[in-house]
Order: sequence, then structure tokens, then C-alpha cells
Amino acid sequence: MRLVLLGPPGAGKGTQAQWLKERYGIPQLSTGDMLRAAVAAGTEIGRQAKAVMERGELVSDEIMIGVIAERLRSPDCARGFVLDGFPRTVAQAEALERLLAERGEKLDAVIELAVDTEALVERIAGRFACAKCGAGYHDRFKRPAVEGVCDVCGGTEFVRRKDDNAEAVRTRLQAYAAQTAPLLPFYRQRGLLRTVDGMAPIAEVTAAIRRALEDIAG
Repeated sequence: MRLVLLGPPGAGKGTQAQWLKERYGIPQLSTGDMLRAAVAAGTEIGRQAKAVMERGELVSDEIMIGVIAERLRSPDCARGFVLDGFPRTVAQAEALERLLAERGEKLDAVIELAVDTEALVERIAGRFACAKCGAGYHDRFKRPAVEGVCDVCGGTEFVRRKDDNAEAVRTRLQAYAAQTAPLLPFYRQRGLLRTVDGMAPIAEVTAAIRRALEDIAG
């Protein structure tokens, strides 16, 4: 099963990618992880990526596709993959399409986790974590059982990401929408797009994805 998972920050892509990984026995390909692995391996494309990142520049589509091409040659991708964080633009989607065609492969589906922007701002802006063990909490949805004390390790210090405030979250969501909105008609035209309600409870989102993929498998 070759899949692309689309959704803005906080939509729950990581959770659903983990389920897809276990359900189909395929790796989750995160752009950040792939770049770090390529750099660590010291491959030609990894050295190119490292030079760009050290200059503080964005990695080009050409380099990113090279990193993905390298990763797809790994044995664990033989049964497929779930791409998380790529493509972000139509140009990247076209490059991915060409790469897979060269390998005699194609995507099976593109799953969009559709979200309500304001609800997502509340979901992300309320997050905080235990400074000691990293256990996650939320101002509204998941507070510690004993106020100020971590349920997991008993720690009493908590931290928040600097960019997990309402203004920063809205900026990230606007950037995502502007970049990624054109991908939806691109994949819809190819009959690949499957949209599920990303604001539903986790189990319901998983069930909706399962139904969509079972329809494809026929």
C-alpha cells in the first residue's frame, strides 16, 4: 500500500501514520527523518542536503525527491509506504508521480485529514508536556489527575513549545492551507483523494481510513 497522508500541524497525522504502519507493515516516511538519515549516512544526496541545511536554506524539491528515491530502495519499502509531510506542493506531487512511474509504481491513495481551523488552534495551543518525562497534556482535554503533578513520573515542572500559541498556530495553518490546498484538486482529479474528518475522535478517524482503504482494496 503506497499512501500519502495530508493534514495540517496538529491534525493527528502521526497517530494515524503509526496505525497505517502497523496495519499494512509499511514504514512511515517523514521528510525530517529521511533528511537526517541521508545526512547521517553520508550519501551523495545526503551531503548535498547537509550543505544546504548548514547554510540555513530550504532543501530543494530536487534534493528532497533524491532523498525519497534513495529511501524507497530500502527493503522495508517493498510492500509500500506512508508519506507524511511530502508532497507539500503540486510541483512536489508531480515529481513524486514521475519518481514512482520510473519504478513502475503509483500511489494507491491520498488521505486528507480535514480539520476545523479554530478547533485545531485550540487543540494545539493548549498542549503542554512534563519537563521530566515528556508525557503530553492539554489545558482543556487532558489535565493531570493531580493538578501540577505528572501522572506518569510525578514530575512537577511542565513546558510548552514556544510556537504552540494561538497566533503562531494560525500562521502555520494559513501557510499549510496556501501551500497544500492546490494538492486536493490535483489528487481528486486522479481519483486518489480520500477525505476523512480529522476532528473526530482518534478511533473514528482510524475507522474511516480503514473503510476508505478497504474500498480501494476491493
